[in-house]
Amino acid sequence: MKNSRHLNRKELTLKLETIARKARYKMLEALCRAGSGHTGGSLSCMDLLVALFFHEMKHKPQEPGWKERDRFVLSKGHAAPALYTVLAMSGYFRENHLSTLRKLGEKHLQGHPDRKSTVGVEVSTGSLGQGLSIGIGIALGARIDSKNIRVFVLTGDGELQEGQIWEAAMFAGHRSLDNLVTIVDYNGLQIDGYINDIVTLEPLAAKWKDFGWRVLEINGHDYNEILDALEATRQPAGKPTVIIAKTVKGKGVSIFEGKAKYHGIAPTAEELEIARKELLGDGTDQI
Repeated sequence: MKNSRHLNRKELTLKLETIARKARYKMLEALCRAGSGHTGGSLSCMDLLVALFFHEMKHKPQEPGWKERDRFVLSKGHAAPALYTVLAMSGYFRENHLSTLRKLGEKHLQGHPDRKSTVGVEVSTGSLGQGLSIGIGIALGARIDSKNIRVFVLTGDGELQEGQIWEAAMFAGHRSLDNLVTIVDYNGLQIDGYINDIVTLEPLAAKWKDFGWRVLEINGHDYNEILDALEATRQPAGKPTVIIAKTVKGKGVSIFEGKAKYHGIAPTAEELEIARKELLGDGTDQI
């Protein structure tokens, strides 16, 4: 999707910020209807997903099987509501399908991504720690087949406590997979509380560097920083790239921000109304 490339940076960031506000509300609305799902980590990664699908990635929503498309792997599969919303808004399926999220008897939008059920989903995920390994397989296959594509893998920070992540990181560094980009949604919280109180990740940047990766550290809600980092990944570095994106769990709605309890709790109708006012203002004609 390249229709944003003609915009100057100010216009582009404004467009992406507007899309992200709407996407956050649409996603929360779907979660509220479902009465279950993951709120905090879906909100924290929304800006990253919007930048990828509405600007950076090469893809065709009307031709989801296009062979030259870039690939995206949501390794933190519990953030599926964010991915579904972005897929719907970018044209993979109708936005009214979001109302079927996690509904009994509906297979289209399950609690975790299922590539057999949802158009636009490349990989079925949910068991944490596995997405990077899958992304590496795709990237290595593309290299063998001489395909000019990039593979983007979005991981959670708590997910980095899984040993398989580091086995995969070691392999990717050894193979110099410079068509692979990992983005860490580093919001500092997991289901049991603060990352640093459970198993600290620091020094995180140094670890990735030691495994042979190019490391970019950004504010994961600042579109200038997000876009700069993504643009940098277009230039091969002879090694894979990791973007460590510092984010806020529950970003965009004050009552959810920085609170671990909203990791896996859907918003109530009252909370959704607060979110609507904060994200969209007093009117709903902006949706």
